[in-house]
Amino acid sequence: MSDKTNFKHRPRPKFDWFIPIDGDGTHIGTDKAEIPPTFEYLKEVALTAEENGFYSLLIPTRFSNGLFDENAPLAETWTTVAALASVTEKIRFLVAIRPGFISVGLFAQMAATLDQISDGRLDLNIVPGGIDGDMERLGEKANHDTRYERASEFIAACQKLWDKPEAINFEGEFVNLNSAVCSPGPKGHPSFYLGGASESALNLSADKADTYLAWILPREILGPHLDRVGKKYMDKGRSPKFGLRTHIIVRPSEKEAWEAADELLSKASDGVLKQRGTSSVNTAMVGRRSQTQKYENDKMSTHLWNGISNVRVNCGTAIVGNADQVSEELLSYWKLGIDEFILSGFPHVEECNTVSEQLLPVLTEKIEENLQV
Repeated sequence: MSDKTNFKHRPRPKFDWFIPIDGDGTHIGTDKAEIPPTFEYLKEVALTAEENGFYSLLIPTRFSNGLFDENAPLAETWTTVAALASVTEKIRFLVAIRPGFISVGLFAQMAATLDQISDGRLDLNIVPGGIDGDMERLGEKANHDTRYERASEFIAACQKLWDKPEAINFEGEFVNLNSAVCSPGPKGHPSFYLGGASESALNLSADKADTYLAWILPREILGPHLDRVGKKYMDKGRSPKFGLRTHIIVRPSEKEAWEAADELLSKASDGVLKQRGTSSVNTAMVGRRSQTQKYENDKMSTHLWNGISNVRVNCGTAIVGNADQVSEELLSYWKLGIDEFILSGFPHVEECNTVSEQLLPVLTEKIEENLQV
């Protein structure tokens, strides 16, 4: 676990951005996106993030639209990343993958090829849990714990295939390979990221993930949770790295930031609100329940707002305020041990520039001050 008291030994944090495969706009939760997820637009997001010096891009995975009406256009994850890799040069790609929908042997070849094309810029976010009802659309029937057991074999088999360009065998409960070959393997060394708050998720992360990803929560909740995760890693003889996923709404004044938050949801449709509410009922996903917990005015704390969860699947919490306030919030999470921040804002091109120009310089300066202590 990161040393929370001796900041001199902490690495400089990484800042990532997000590819909005559901579509984008100044309003979310509408039946259709103001900005559809065309390749030309997603390319603009990727190039903007690269120009602004972001480390990586998170590309989510789902089988129906998770921000607008579920029937609205949705860009497929893997195809999108392959295309974006060909028009970028430096920025990495953190690609969300759901084990079980593609043969592991075939996936290992696909990932290795994409890593070769991108000159070693691929990392993988393994998502066993998924969104309630989403994987079932494509015939998935495995229960929550089974999905994590399968994901463990998925990671192990990929690593074995990538270790050497020679025939390998793998016998598991879910994955079986007989003289499977992956040649060439990845050019770089794809890292595995994994999130989730269930016991199955924490155990798999400690066993096989390079980075544990958390959705943002109030510090008094997230801090003890990270301590628990860190202990599981150390019990396995491993050192954890922590990442944090959050939305950002930063404006010149706090008043303007809260007005922007209100405006973001001001045109949400009843249909989308109903769809997202239904997906949260009786969910087995511990993290999803924490994101959709109800608060007065959707305020989890002074600057944490989870109103986005009313219309968005998964991470629905934002830090809201002026640059100094938002940077103080992010600094406090860095002090908890977070070394990678996956940020986003609506719409993603404009907000990428705003975050890069107005927020990150302030935050970076504060972190540097702590690194000198």
